[in-house]
Amino acid sequence: MAEESREEGGGGGVVEDGDEAGGRPGKGGGSGGAGRGRDGNNGISTWEIEEMEDEAGPASLAPPAAAAAADVYVAVGKGGSSMEALSWALRRLASPRSFVYLVHVFPVVISIPTGLGMMPKSQASPEQVETYMNQERSKRRVMLQKYLDHCRNFQVNVDVYLIESDHVTNAILELIPVFHVQQLVLGVSKSKLRKFKRGNTIAGQVQKNAPLYCEVKIVCDGKEVTTVPTADPTPPISPSPVNNKSNSISPTPLSPAPDHNNRAVADDDKKETNPNERNKITKYLKCFSF
Repeated sequence: MAEESREEGGGGGVVEDGDEAGGRPGKGGGSGGAGRGRDGNNGISTWEIEEMEDEAGPASLAPPAAAAAADVYVAVGKGGSSMEALSWALRRLASPRSFVYLVHVFPVVISIPTGLGMMPKSQASPEQVETYMNQERSKRRVMLQKYLDHCRNFQVNVDVYLIESDHVTNAILELIPVFHVQQLVLGVSKSKLRKFKRGNTIAGQVQKNAPLYCEVKIVCDGKEVTTVPTADPTPPISPSPVNNKSNSISPTPLSPAPDHNNRAVADDDKKETNPNERNKITKYLKCFSF
């Protein structure tokens, strides 16, 4: 890998309306960028990103060229509605030659547990921080593995995008123009269905504020929810600016990474963006192969 940095994320991810944010003390930063992992025939590797202050001034980020229509993005988390959403997407939207992208948002870690209680990460020793981060990475691997196995059962290619952010809705909305997401599936639990219909859930806000080119599907109890959320009197939220942060990526392999040279060449041919747009996207993601 050409450049590598330590992961600053941790904790359980929160990307579906059936999940709980968890009791994490303190307050976190804004939404982050996206880490990417790819699963070929033999295994998967995951890239995670951390937030860093951007010394350069803000610049506009134009959406890249459209991805293949068969690509499907599914938000996943700890709740059962995530698996229902993934199963629905695999049955209804994916094909054996499709690429399915699992999107998982996890909160920014500012405190770590110690024998004396929670301690600010900045005051903990490097060994304490590393131990806790490794524990959280391991939990995420275990949680994501069931989704990866489910995708393999359907014989589809699968990638994982890990986003470190305390603002789940914004994090997902920011991902859409970066990868020109055209099909996005989110799960909502039965207990949150009433809130969804009022537009007061993560899924409802994402569907309400997603670009027109992105078709957002909401799944509850294995079925698509076709009811359009009612208009909210409050103004629609806007994604946090994605250009006031630059992001670095550290690898967190779930299993040995396969050879992706052929896929990378195909992706480059497919995304015919102009040089200026490509530079902006690269600056935002800072993705390096490894």
